[in-house]
Amino acid sequence: MRKPLVAALFALAIAGAGAAPAVAAPVTSTPATTEKAGAVKAAAVKADAEAASPTLQAVTLAGTVALSNCSGSVVRFPNSLDTDPALVLTNGHCLETGFPAPGEVIVNRASSRTFGLLNSSGTRVATLRASKIAYSTMTDTDATIYQLTTTYATIRSSYGISPLTVQDTHPTAGTAITVASGYWKRLYSCNIDGFVYRMKEGDWTWKDSVRYTSACQTIGGTSGSPVVDQATGKVVAVNNTGNEDGGTCTVNNPCEIDAAGNVTVRQGINYAQQTYQFPACFTTRNQLNLSAAGCTLPKP
Repeated sequence: MRKPLVAALFALAIAGAGAAPAVAAPVTSTPATTEKAGAVKAAAVKADAEAASPTLQAVTLAGTVALSNCSGSVVRFPNSLDTDPALVLTNGHCLETGFPAPGEVIVNRASSRTFGLLNSSGTRVATLRASKIAYSTMTDTDATIYQLTTTYATIRSSYGISPLTVQDTHPTAGTAITVASGYWKRLYSCNIDGFVYRMKEGDWTWKDSVRYTSACQTIGGTSGSPVVDQATGKVVAVNNTGNEDGGTCTVNNPCEIDAAGNVTVRQGINYAQQTYQFPACFTTRNQLNLSAAGCTLPKP
């Protein structure tokens, strides 16, 4: 699980990586040329590239939050209203009361946890407060959703920050993504490498996990970060773990298990849990309804 670690803190202190907010990687463009013919050719190449693939967006830290031990984000679902109580998404293992046990599902439990709301450059602009833990589990997935004491409209009018929208469809392999860490005020960009039938870490097992390409070298403290599709700006997963030491199915060393039971270990590779299942389970006024049509989240 990607929690803050002494080693990670020390490494970042040496490197200075945590000293300033990161910026999104720029979209690659064709170099300018002073030759007219070259300019025409460059424009044609750019047009062909844009027609062949979606335009990538510059993902920022706006809407992300810093927790005491993890990262997170203010999120909405496709049917959420501006007047609904806002929600924060993070990991199940980031819960302030400790890791939920295998098979445990927590719903509608009171909480007054606070979150530091960040703007696009990573500056903390507000402190938000939870009213309850709407949903939390480490079974099949690794996610917690907090309900806040304020609405999306109030957050936007007071701080100029809009929530991130959670995509309600399964992402695809090859998608360009950014992992946005509010804890470190840092962005990691890579692609979805594929999906893991089952992933086991210690006593916990997760289904259909997202595997990143090697460029996303997330560290302790990035747990709970939103995984944002660069083409749509929507959240497709929540960052949660990586194999640090090459161990097999142990804490901080998750393993992949395919449908036939074969085990694969990928040291240095990091993972996330998909979030497309959540919109169907939150209905009127962003209230959890595990009996709603299409809701497949684990139940208590």
